[in-house]
Amino acid sequence: MTHRTEASRRTDPAGSGTARPDAARSDPARSDVSRAEAPRDAAPRTGPARGDGPRRAAGVPAQHSGPTGPTGPTSPTSHTSPTAPPDLARFAVSSHTLRALASTEPSAEGTRLVRDVRRSKRLVLLRAVLDAAPGDEAAERWALLEEAERQDPDAVRDVLHYPATGVWAEETLRRLHAPDGPAPDLGHLGALAVAAALRAGISFKTTLRPVHGRLVLPTLGLLRPDRPGPLALTERSWDAADALPLHALPLHALPGGRTALDDLDPYRAPAPDDGRPAGVRPARRLTPKGHKRWDIQWSGALTLLERYDSTRAEETAHLLRSVVPLAGGSRSSGATLPAAAGSVLARAQAPPALAATLVHEVQHGKLAALADVLTLHTADRTPRHWAPWRSDPRPLEGLLHGAYAHLALAGYWQRAALYGARGAWAQHARIRAQVAAVLPALRAHPQLTLTGSEFVEGMTIAERAMDELPPPGDQHATARRTLERERRAWCEAHPELAAFAEG
Repeated sequence: MTHRTEASRRTDPAGSGTARPDAARSDPARSDVSRAEAPRDAAPRTGPARGDGPRRAAGVPAQHSGPTGPTGPTSPTSHTSPTAPPDLARFAVSSHTLRALASTEPSAEGTRLVRDVRRSKRLVLLRAVLDAAPGDEAAERWALLEEAERQDPDAVRDVLHYPATGVWAEETLRRLHAPDGPAPDLGHLGALAVAAALRAGISFKTTLRPVHGRLVLPTLGLLRPDRPGPLALTERSWDAADALPLHALPLHALPGGRTALDDLDPYRAPAPDDGRPAGVRPARRLTPKGHKRWDIQWSGALTLLERYDSTRAEETAHLLRSVVPLAGGSRSSGATLPAAAGSVLARAQAPPALAATLVHEVQHGKLAALADVLTLHTADRTPRHWAPWRSDPRPLEGLLHGAYAHLALAGYWQRAALYGARGAWAQHARIRAQVAAVLPALRAHPQLTLTGSEFVEGMTIAERAMDELPPPGDQHATARRTLERERRAWCEAHPELAAFAEG
């Protein structure tokens, strides 16, 4: 049963202690810079995750809230965040919003919650970097950000919340707290400040040191100085002939759509030892021909999304700020990394495949944000479960993420089939059979929390609702039979885990 309540309440992420309605709204009266800067007594903590405990026999609560620890959001292609902003513990998610997210169907409240969680997490992460940064240089860079924000708050917000900024902030905070490791790249804070100042159009003078002859300015691109050494910068620096702008993917008639193809930012993906999965490598800078190829494929993919599933197209536009091309030879067609919230790593592919990749990866980003504020389970990371879309055993977290993303794909292909897309019914039947095969194991898992149980129940309701528009003929039955053969083969390959493949 879905329990509806009055608006959820949370505490201001800046730590003022003032409760206010609606977890998915932020305070427009306060700037992102000021919210990130003060107070400085709530740095990210580490320690075991706290949640609502193992599932009980009692009914589902009317709203859900819960701080999260470093077990954080993970997906089959993600890593565990080293930060756990306590501000996120103050979010409360109504059952209505939880069920909307569980269905994978786009909703205004779900999108708002995801964006607000990402924003709060980023601000606390930046505040923690400022707390730990030595000397006065960080304060000077932040002062430039404040000056830029007074002129153009939207420009500064876009720089601070750009996906690559999150990767830099997590890596920097990790290095600041590990003095025996590599030195933190605090100079990048200057690049953030300069990018914000240039976009805000304010007058300024500052000096930064390029790395390997390049100075990357997040959301803008890079400068290539004609001589080594420190580079003096002013409001006219971006007009220089040696500026290489970040490639913007073609715009579509979608509200909020502005996605960059990022092949420039050094923090567009974490280093492998910082959490990027093996086999997932960002491509180097593309040629103009490579950019043109992406423009064509992106336009084709968005056209298909708009035609077959306009609400998912709008959701993609709202939640996706950048696409990072994957290098050739990458084993994955796409990946989502929580440190780079709002970004997808994707391989160049034909428009139908790219559209499906976008649907799939956006779901990982949504579930990652939800897992930042709610504890859905208390299981460890031991890989033991059968996931029909992979050959290797998966931990419960990976199984949940995979089922969630594939549930959205099943819905997308069903809609595409209704519009006559070639092969869409077969895709829908295959993927839906995969999801249906693992949902019983998820529902029965003893380490689901109360919230996790309601979430999985919402997924189950969404999967069963697909019966209203079944594929023609016996395609669904054929897909189930094929899946059963694959299940038996997996059990033969992993006899010690056969119990974790039962439906």
